Amino acid sequence: MTLAAKSTAGPATAWTGLSAFPLTPLRDDRLDEAAFIGLVQRLARAEVDSITVLGSTGSYMYLDRAERRRVIELAVQHADRIPVLAGVGALRTSRVLEHIDDARIAGAVGVLLAPVGYQPLNDDEVFALFKAASEHSDVPVIVYDNPRTTHFSFSNRLYGRIAQLPGIVSIKIPGVPADPVKAKEHVAAIRAVLPEHVGIGVSGDALGAAGLIAGCNAWFTAVGGTIPGPMVGITRAVQEGDPKKALAISARLEPLWELMAQCGGSLRISAAIAEHFGWVAENCLPLPVQAVSPKQRELVAKVVADLSLGAS
Repeated sequence: MTLAAKSTAGPATAWTGLSAFPLTPLRDDRLDEAAFIGLVQRLARAEVDSITVLGSTGSYMYLDRAERRRVIELAVQHADRIPVLAGVGALRTSRVLEHIDDARIAGAVGVLLAPVGYQPLNDDEVFALFKAASEHSDVPVIVYDNPRTTHFSFSNRLYGRIAQLPGIVSIKIPGVPADPVKAKEHVAAIRAVLPEHVGIGVSGDALGAAGLIAGCNAWFTAVGGTIPGPMVGITRAVQEGDPKKALAISARLEPLWELMAQCGGSLRISAAIAEHFGWVAENCLPLPVQAVSPKQRELVAKVVADLSLGAS
């Protein structure tokens, strides 16, 4: 599958191209609306293809229903016609359905659903969750496969079962293999079990370029929700048929990818970058989650300066 060209013609653009995941910044343990609006406006100016709020970078599982609803409302109000997607994962199916209703009313064009659980879930339970979500509303649903946070791993067979449900429009997969041949084989194997209308989106920022080149038609980027410029550049290069340029941009960002691996992932680094530039308040994450140590903050400052990421 080739990457769809950028367009603002309709909501289908929300699950093709680049979808950026902004932080949900807090101040004194309350939603920092001004800071959040600023992050959304930065993404709109960067002309990302969609904005996905309340993903893992948006700390959705740490927020109550009213906070989540307000986040979606603010994003839709300030996205400047960029489509907004919203995470709706919750421990109980009834709560998921409530979040879907809130997302629809607030103006989100689709929802991102992860099978989160305290008790380990099996395939039939996860299928039942997506069946309930797809039957509850006509809001398009993206399957959110994030085993690092949910501790549930999808099989290709389960992808195929869920993709047959009405309203499923895309599968968000974890990062692809680094080897280009293996990456293409991996994406092709998933594509083989999906209906033609269901897309594949890749996550894992260090392998975003590799995923798009391997055939994914969307990139769901975490750190791109804070510094979108380079991620837009990578995506547009693939769309324009220039994979070498995309890989070159990604290679230049290797110090950032290494920093993310060293410091516990994209959430903490995204928060540290946003705090470094003063876009959000210090300690903007929901406790007990914290950004990074003072020493790691020094590394963040050096990397963003070396890579000139402040204007990204």
